[in-house]
Amino acid sequence: MTSVSPAERTRVLEVKAESRTYPIIFGDGLLGDPANFSPYLPGDKVLVVTNETVGPLYLSKLRESLTATGKNIFTIELPDGEQYKSMEWLNAILDKCMEHKLDRKSSLVALGGGVVGDITGFAAACFVRGVPFIQVPTTLLAVVDSSVGGKTAVNHPKGKNMIGAFYQPRAVVVDTAVLSTLDDRQLAAGIAEIVKYGLIRDEPFFRWCEENMDAMVARDPATLLYAMERSCINKAEVVEADEKEGGVRATLNLGHTFGHAIEASMGYGQWLHGEAVAAGMVMACEMSVRLGWLDESVTKRTEKLLARASLPVSCLRPIWIAVAHCSLEMAAEDAMPQLRSFNAYAARVERLSARYPHFC
Repeated sequence: MTSVSPAERTRVLEVKAESRTYPIIFGDGLLGDPANFSPYLPGDKVLVVTNETVGPLYLSKLRESLTATGKNIFTIELPDGEQYKSMEWLNAILDKCMEHKLDRKSSLVALGGGVVGDITGFAAACFVRGVPFIQVPTTLLAVVDSSVGGKTAVNHPKGKNMIGAFYQPRAVVVDTAVLSTLDDRQLAAGIAEIVKYGLIRDEPFFRWCEENMDAMVARDPATLLYAMERSCINKAEVVEADEKEGGVRATLNLGHTFGHAIEASMGYGQWLHGEAVAAGMVMACEMSVRLGWLDESVTKRTEKLLARASLPVSCLRPIWIAVAHCSLEMAAEDAMPQLRSFNAYAARVERLSARYPHFC
């Protein structure tokens, strides 16, 4: 993976996955430049998938750029929310592909956060057995996590991301200007995934997060750019080593088994994904402490760091119980094999209930 000189207006990282090599392009104002898209759009038709929140903000600018590449541009706007990452809305995207007679040379573009990116990528993987697509992430979480690495999916009522495919984009275009419209809660959700990289494989970056959390929360542009790039470098290195999660890529799921279970038990859309992952990471750290695999000081540092971003680090007792049961069906996704026993989950519920009686 390489990075263009910091002096350049546009900075590029490269993901060298086994199935495809593609760029992550960072810059301010990239949506307005057709050159950032034209090399990755074969054929003459493009379907842009966005949602009702992002569309009014950025769809017009993106459409203008894509039209300038000489393509015929079609759009579909989804409702906003995790609960709409479903088979119903996947079919709505595929219906649009059929309506406008897209073919194997056509392309899809995902303009939005993780939900839009995941469902668009899966639609691209399915339609005529695979068409090119570009990720244009508009949330911090999507930039540092879901837009990179080729995991695409929709949710099932019994579990998150249970129907999907590994399918890499042709490019990830990160216009850093769009992050200015994120609310504080969405920003914090992305910070949770940034902290995760420090925990799983990059201790110096974890220390950097401790030193720079206030600047991230304050949206300092240089600090956020560094955090995004460092996170994407970490993600790309893992994907390059293990694209289809046969080994080391499972470490990227730290906190996600608990987090996905929180989302499923609470109802999709009640917690943001990054919020659930934050609580899930604390749960996973504390479990590791109980098993003698991690020093308690790491858990305390993690909890303190996440709290500085106003992220949840625990949840109510009824949720713990639901999480224990939901996690049975999701345990295969977790980075920590020791968490794959129901008895371990049940014991975790009881231990945390004792430790946090004020949440019971």
